[in-house]
Amino acid sequence: MQAKQRIAVAMSGGVDSSVVAARLAGEGHEVIGLTLQLYDHGAAVRRPGACCAGADIADARAVAAKLGIAHYVLDRESRFRQAVMDDFANGYMAGRTPIPCVRCNQTVKFTDLLETARALGCDALATGHYAQIVAGPDGPQLHRGADPARDQSYFLFATTREQLAYLRFPVGALPKAEVRAEAERLGLPVAAKPDSQDICFVPQGRYADVVRRLRPDSDAPGDIVDLSGRVLGRHAGLIHFTVGQRRGLGVGGEVEPLYVVRLEPEARRVVVGPREALGVSAVRLEELNWLVEMPGEGLTVTAKVRSAARPACARADRNGRVVFAQAEYGVAPGQACVLYAGERVVGGGFIASTDGALSRAEIAAEA
Repeated sequence: MQAKQRIAVAMSGGVDSSVVAARLAGEGHEVIGLTLQLYDHGAAVRRPGACCAGADIADARAVAAKLGIAHYVLDRESRFRQAVMDDFANGYMAGRTPIPCVRCNQTVKFTDLLETARALGCDALATGHYAQIVAGPDGPQLHRGADPARDQSYFLFATTREQLAYLRFPVGALPKAEVRAEAERLGLPVAAKPDSQDICFVPQGRYADVVRRLRPDSDAPGDIVDLSGRVLGRHAGLIHFTVGQRRGLGVGGEVEPLYVVRLEPEARRVVVGPREALGVSAVRLEELNWLVEMPGEGLTVTAKVRSAARPACARADRNGRVVFAQAEYGVAPGQACVLYAGERVVGGGFIASTDGALSRAEIAAEA
């Protein structure tokens, strides 16, 4: 970006987006800071570590004032609740494992913020995400961030090619330590601010508390059963369980460790079994987003079924079926499966269903 431009920056009040704003302003661009207010000020200001509310809005405002740039706070509380929080609660009620950060990027951030940036006559929208946009023969490509420990490309798989052409990720090529050092050199008031570890609206990682507040009927009890249907115990609501979970199952006396194999919301059953029962040979994806032209014969890829999972060799077709070279474990409906070719994100979707690597009979025989 050698020519001077008008650029909107999504300022969350954290270190990364603050350095983005400072860098662009230092390059001579006209920078406009945009901060989302996503839930009640009074409730969020008392909870450190949240983003897009309370003290974080004040931090973004302070950085904008130091840089001498315009700053606007956008109230998207209703939109966020409907598109992200309600979707999160509905997912858990349906026995799925939702990914709210992807939904937020799909809706509030990369739809609403882009519309606002364009309405303000901006040439681009920049964010503090650790990912990279690389020019390619078929247009802009989404690549992993240079710092493997900070890479956020998994959460950006649903970004469209049209959106990529308008977005900028100025810190995506930098290690986090360098970004924080730059904030200190610039004297930004958030230079020492710790990173948020939790989902912004889930304090201390207590997902069930949030779902219970949004869906008061979510604590319906039911049975905990093994793969043969034998009742092992009772549970106090499906929202307390996720596929792959081992601890806190509330069953004892079994010879081998048990894991949550699947959730059956209509019967309100938690099905548990040995680790072998978690093996998945393939997944079917929904809400597909392709960032390449998929060939008819499919594509060899590496797939990530969780943000922290190791990439797994797989074969994907254009209809969203992904077959793994080796069994994957702890794969749950609702999670995102993101597909890579080298460092490039080629597409992905949300896991609608899974194929077990072993049949129930085979698992029972091995047990």
